Amino acid sequence: MWVKMVRLRKGFPSEGDLVIATVTRVAKHGAYVSLDEYEGKEGLIHISEISQSWVRNIRNFVREGQKVVAKVLRTDPRKGFIDLSLRRVTEYQRKQKIQEWKRAQKADNLLELAAGKLKATIDEVYEKVGWPLEDKYGEIYAGLEEASERGEQALLDAGVDEKWAAVVAELARAYVEIPRVRIGGFLELTCWKPNGIDAIKKALISAEKAAGNGDVSVEIYTVGAPRYKVEVTAKDYKQAEAALKKVVDTALAIIKSERGQGSFTREK
Repeated sequence: MWVKMVRLRKGFPSEGDLVIATVTRVAKHGAYVSLDEYEGKEGLIHISEISQSWVRNIRNFVREGQKVVAKVLRTDPRKGFIDLSLRRVTEYQRKQKIQEWKRAQKADNLLELAAGKLKATIDEVYEKVGWPLEDKYGEIYAGLEEASERGEQALLDAGVDEKWAAVVAELARAYVEIPRVRIGGFLELTCWKPNGIDAIKKALISAEKAAGNGDVSVEIYTVGAPRYKVEVTAKDYKQAEAALKKVVDTALAIIKSERGQGSFTREK
């Protein structure tokens, strides 16, 4: 549910921005909306910008009270109006924006808890903590994830005062879960030397240590010789892919140096 209002800085969105909007009125020529992230701001989605397909009845596409993800086409701060589009938003962009909105709501909830502990207003917490985190990390919740992992230093790096940083870091560690991704596949290792089993063990142990990063965990276990399952868990796919490559390359290089054979199949 997209219910809770989140606080954003005052002003107008920029052309090309994606925004969360609530349909307030549907007319023959388009849909009027209020911008959830910009309090007091309204816009219009012209009927020609509702859908890629022909719109015979606009109410078949939008209704009052509906929340939508729209793209900003034009803004006129002097007149206070914003032209928007639904048809120019891809499904991927829509999902990404909804995820961003949900993360903003989580950030708002945590900052409200901080306001209570600091005996401050929520607006003060945004000025002292929220906006500095957004400036440093691009998103408030991303800053809170950093604080969950690195503690006060992540907040101090953003210019947050020590007193505020201590409280927010404590809350971040208690309530913010760091997302993890998992990828993997199957190694097949054989070595027909008399000490072939030792060679395979050497390849697997070295491979498990190859990632060399505290943010990455690697597990290798037997599926049924000569197949071994490799699982890499990391903060994001880029980090996971890099670690998996190191693990596989290490295993294959060592088994080859031991005059054995190896291959890797990515898990689908």
